[in-house]
Amino acid sequence: MAKIKKGDLVVVIAGKDKNKQGRVLEVHVDDDRLVVEGVNRKTKHVKVGQTQRGTRTGGIETIEAPIHISNVMVVDPETKKGTRVGYRTETVERDGRTRDVRVRVAKRSGKDI
Repeated sequence: MAKIKKGDLVVVIAGKDKNKQGRVLEVHVDDDRLVVEGVNRKTKHVKVGQTQRGTRTGGIETIEAPIHISNVMVVDPETKKGTRVGYRTETVERDGRTRDVRVRVAKRSGKDI
């Protein structure tokens, strides 16, 4: 189970965008990087092309580049500050069967994430 998932609210703890918050848009598990909304924005020059309808595309676009997963922390839902992520097991009963489920917990406040 990953500590940071798509859709989590995270805060940047290192780099040029330190202390910025944003939602996780993508997680690249193979190289330990993730894309955060509004963080690590880069300008990309796109070649001019033409669509089926005849409109022109291209120009200069700003995109979010990936940032290393060690440079972000999950935001605690109670204190709105960065926190580490822990786990606890919870017994859930579905269709008459009980099973243990791992739940992500904020270390700072103990609340579920």
